[in-house]
Amino acid sequence: MTPGATPDANGTTFAAWSTTARSISVRLDGERVVPLEALGQGRFAAHVAGVAPGALYAFLLDGEVTPDPFARALPQGVHGPGCVVARERVEPLAAPLPTSSWVICEVHVGTFSPEGTFRGTEAKLEALAEIGINAIELLPIAAFDGQHGWGYDGVALYAPHAPYGSPEDLRSLVRAAHARGIAVVLDVVYNHFGPAGNYLWRYAREYFDEDVKTPWGAAPAFAHPPMRSLVVENARYWLEEFGFDGLRLDATHAIVDPSPLHVLREITDLAHALTPPRRIFFEDERNDPTVVTENGADAVWADDFHHQVHVLLTGERDGYYAAYEPSLDALALAINEGWTFTGQPFAPWKGKPRGASLRAQGVPPGKLVYCLQNHDQVGNRALGSRLAHDVDLAAFAAASTLLLFLPAIPLLLMGQEWAASSPFLFFSDHHGDLGEAIRKGRREAFAAFADPTTRGGIPDPQSPETFQRSKLRWGERTEEPHHGMRELHRELLALRREDPVLAAPCAWADLHATARGNVLEVVRTHEDEERRLLVTFGAEPADVDVPPDARLLFTCGSYTRGELGARSAVIFSLSA
Repeated sequence: MTPGATPDANGTTFAAWSTTARSISVRLDGERVVPLEALGQGRFAAHVAGVAPGALYAFLLDGEVTPDPFARALPQGVHGPGCVVARERVEPLAAPLPTSSWVICEVHVGTFSPEGTFRGTEAKLEALAEIGINAIELLPIAAFDGQHGWGYDGVALYAPHAPYGSPEDLRSLVRAAHARGIAVVLDVVYNHFGPAGNYLWRYAREYFDEDVKTPWGAAPAFAHPPMRSLVVENARYWLEEFGFDGLRLDATHAIVDPSPLHVLREITDLAHALTPPRRIFFEDERNDPTVVTENGADAVWADDFHHQVHVLLTGERDGYYAAYEPSLDALALAINEGWTFTGQPFAPWKGKPRGASLRAQGVPPGKLVYCLQNHDQVGNRALGSRLAHDVDLAAFAAASTLLLFLPAIPLLLMGQEWAASSPFLFFSDHHGDLGEAIRKGRREAFAAFADPTTRGGIPDPQSPETFQRSKLRWGERTEEPHHGMRELHRELLALRREDPVLAAPCAWADLHATARGNVLEVVRTHEDEERRLLVTFGAEPADVDVPPDARLLFTCGSYTRGELGARSAVIFSLSA
C-alpha cells in the first residue's frame, strides 16, 4: 500500500496508515467526504472514481482534518490540503561522469535566481555549464513551514516546497540540467523533522523513538518499519520519479539505527542497484572512513579542509576553529590525510578522540568533498559573510586554485565562482512563539561579540529583508572584479577537466603536500607525469625552486622565475 494519493486512468486511490485513528476519510476539494476502508493493521484505503490529478484533498482522522504527510504536492503549504499529482519518471543523466570528476555547485532555490523558483534556477543553468560546473546540489526542497527558509526543517518529505514551484517544474529543472550534461543531487534530511507542520505524530507515534533524543526532539525510529519505509521509499521516489543523479544525506552522524542492516546502507544499496547507479553522499562530522567502507557512501563531506583554510586565511579561532592550527603545516597534514583528525582528541567533543585514517581503510581522496565555503559555514556566521568578504580577493583566488587542484570533489557555494557580493544569511518564516524563539536564539548565539555595533547588527532571521539580501546579484558577474574571478574558475575547471594528471583517478600515493617556509607545495602524479602547485597565502613573496624543465600551466597572482608573489599560485607540468 502506497500512502497518499495515487492516480490512475479511472480515478485515485487514497491510502493512509494510522495507529491512532479508528476511522479515516478523505475530503475532496473541501466538500465531498469519502470513507476509507479499514484493511487491518492500521491500513486504510479507497479508490475514488473520477478524481484526477490537480484535485485537492485532506484526510479526516476520526473526523479531524489532518494534512497528508505523504502528499506529493501541498500547494497551500504544509498545513493545507494535498494535491493529486500524476506519476511520471524522469530519466537520469545517461552517461554520468565518475563522481571524482564532479564539480558541484550548492544551490538554494529560493535565493539562486531573482524568481526564487525551480524555473528561475533552470534559467541560470547555462551560466554554470559555461564555466565547467557539471553538477548541482539543491539544498532541501521537501515542504517546510512558511514561505522561505533553508529547507532543513522539512516535514512533508514527498512534496516539493510550494513557493519553489510544482512537481512538474522540478522535473523540468532536472531535464534541463541533464540536457547540459549537469548532474543533479538533492539534499535530503532524514535525521530529524521540522518543528512546525509535522503531522506524522497524529497518524502514529511509532514513527519516532522517544527514548532517543536529538537536538530536534525524539529521533526517527529507523528500527521500526513505518519510519524506515518512509525514508527508504522517499529516496527511491526522488531518484526514480524525478531522475536525481544522487542524494546528499544531511548529518548522517545523527541518524541512530540499531538494526542489523543500517538504514544508510539500505539507501546506498538501493541507489547503487538502479540503472544507471545513483550516487549517495554523506555529511558526517565523525571523520569516520566506515561511512564509505561499511555504509557504502560514494563520498563524504570533509570539513577539516575548510576549517584549516579558514583559520589560515582569517586568523579566526572561535568555536570549533580553536581546534585547528593556522599554519601551512597543519593544512598540508589535512591534505595528506584527507582530514586533520584521525584519532586525536578533539576539543569540541570534550577531548574525545575523533576520526580514523582514510589511507588505512583504503578510501581514496576522490571520495571526499572539499569546500572553501558552504551554506553552513557562511550562513551560520553572524553576518552571513562569504570568504571573499573576509579576506582579500588575491588570497581568495589562491585558495580557489588550491581547491580545484586537489583530487577531492570540489563544492562551490552558489555565486562563489564570481566572488558574489551578496551574503548568505540564516533566514526563516515561522509564526508565533516559534518565530520569536528563533529570533531570540539567533541574538543569543552571537551575544558574545565584543563589538556592540556587530552585536546590534545581527540580521533578524524572521525578516523578509534578510531573505531578500541573500539573493544572488547576477548582473555583477560581468563586472570587475567578479568577471575576473569567474574567468579564473573557468580556466581552472578546464585544466582540471582536460589535464591528463588532474583528470585522472588519484590514490594517496599520487598526492603529497609539503609546507616549505611560507609556500605550500602540492604534487600530484599519474604514470610518468607530475603536476606541481605552489601557493602562498601570506603578505610576503617567496623564493621558490622550480626545475628548469617545468612548464607553466596556470598562474594566479604574480610569478617570475624563482619568486612567487604574495597570495599567489602557480601550477607546473613536469615529467617524472
